[in-house]
This record gives sequence, C-alpha cells and structure tokens, in this order.
Amino acid sequence: MSKIRIGIVGYGNLGKGAEKALAQLDDMELVAVFSRRQLDHSLYQPLAGIAEWKDKIDVLVLCGGSATDLPEQGPKLAALFNTVDSFDTHARIPEYYEQVNAAATGTIAVISTGWDPGLFSLTRVLSESILPQGESYTFWGRGVSQGHSDALRRIAGVKDARQYTIPSETALQRVRNGENPQLTTREKHTRECFVVTEDGADKQKIEQEIVNMPHYFADYDTKVLFISQEELNRDHAALPHGGFVLRSGQTGDNNHLVEFSLQLDSNPEFTSNVLIAYARAAYRLHQKGENGARTVFDIPIGLLSPRTAEELRRDAL
Repeated sequence: MSKIRIGIVGYGNLGKGAEKALAQLDDMELVAVFSRRQLDHSLYQPLAGIAEWKDKIDVLVLCGGSATDLPEQGPKLAALFNTVDSFDTHARIPEYYEQVNAAATGTIAVISTGWDPGLFSLTRVLSESILPQGESYTFWGRGVSQGHSDALRRIAGVKDARQYTIPSETALQRVRNGENPQLTTREKHTRECFVVTEDGADKQKIEQEIVNMPHYFADYDTKVLFISQEELNRDHAALPHGGFVLRSGQTGDNNHLVEFSLQLDSNPEFTSNVLIAYARAAYRLHQKGENGARTVFDIPIGLLSPRTAEELRRDAL
C-alpha cells in the first residue's frame, strides 16, 4: 500500500515536531520541507516554488504562525493542496474558515487543530452536549505561552523572556467540588515572567510595562522575575504546556463532572502530532471526493487512526 505523501511548510519548533511524528509512522512519509529561508535539510525546497509540487504531495502540514503566516498561506495553499493547520487566534477562526473554505474548491483544508483549539474544543462540545445544564471551564498551564513570551520580547530593553501561565488550584478545586463558580479572568490564572534585560535597561520601567500591558497581563496577577541569559537557557529552554477542560453539570437531582487534561513536555511536538493525525483524515476525506474547509467538529474520530474501521470496532469499541 502506498504511503501518504506529506509536505511540511515552515521548519520552526512545530515543523520539526511534525518531522519527528512522521518518523514514527508506517503509513505516511515526509517528501519535502518548504521554507522561505535556506535550510540545511536533505528535503528542503524553497517555498516560492511550492506550486510545482501540486501532484507530488497528498497533504501539506502548515507550521507557520497564526499572526502573519497562516492568514496568507492558509487560503493560498488550500487552493492547490490538501492542508492542515493550527490557526489559533480564536476570535478570527470564523473569518479564517470562510477564507480557506472559499479557496478549497477541489481540496480538503483542516483548520485550527492542535489541543486548543482542537482536542479541548472537542471536549467542550462533547461534554456540553451530554450535560446541557451546567458550566464549562478551561484552564491552561502550567506552561509556556509562546505568544505572551513574544509580547515580552517586544518591550524595549528586553533581550529574552519566557512567560508561564499557571492555573489557580483554588479555582480548579471549586469547579471539581461542583460549586459552578462564576470566575473572573484574574481568579482563574496567574502569570509568571522570566525576563533577561539589555545592559543598563530600566527594570522597574519594564516591570510596570509588563504588568499593565492590555490583553496580555493587565487582567492577571503577574509576577516578573529578572534573571540572566544563562539561567534562562538552563532552566527555561523547554516548552511545556497543558491544561484542563471541565464541565460541571446536573441531571435531575444528581451532579456530574467531566474532566479532560493534558500535561505536555513539549507543546509544539504534541501539537504537531495532532496535526499529523488530522492530515491522515484530510487525505481520506479527499479520497472520498470531498472538498472545502473542515474543523475538528466535522471529522469522525475514526479517520484519525491508522487502523481500519473493522480493527477499531474489534479492538477499541
């Protein structure tokens, strides 16, 4: 049986994770790695020439960022290839879906997959459907927020930084106790910033700019810790993350709690594994003659598995 031919667009942490994921699989193979920059990689191809690969790739895994890469690349590449991406700007997902769907007239384009959006999204919908009377809660962390870390590095005088999102144990326990609390943003999470400054930088000014930064830190209790580059490299090189989705609900006189959690040593490596599973689903949908954009809500879970439907019914049901 021929293998599913995969191309990777972008070779940062996510792209490298996708390569590792493919190395573990028997039904898929990596055939090209596309990048705007020159790579020292045996499968490197310049992104500018990607259209020439239209008939040589079954699914493209888009590993660029949601801020600038995917809004441009998603629709453009979905017009030529089956694609899967991890677009995660939640407020813009409906707009992004429409743009990609309009382009994917002869292809399948799976958008916004990973763990949140992605697996957490599935858990929220599943638990809310089963327990319509109740409250849903999502907690993130403890883990490195790459977007918030980037926001720190944009501050004048900051050389490097990592930001950790930390869920409140008190808030989590209240949810698990079935209290169905109404929680503010500040009550659910705290933020911890490890910052390396340029020589001579005003640390007090930097700290005030961080804790008062709108959309990122102003609504949270935020701790700022100044450390050396050596400490950052030694103690904060990894990119762990995770979190919890909980649904506390009632049926008649009885209370129930649904909880789904993740603890990830590497956020990008886990996310890339989710992308690869959905690449398999995209290929199978296209083989059935389907086209257009899809989200995790539109794809049967069995299509993610390398096993056949008969094997799943026999071994997993």
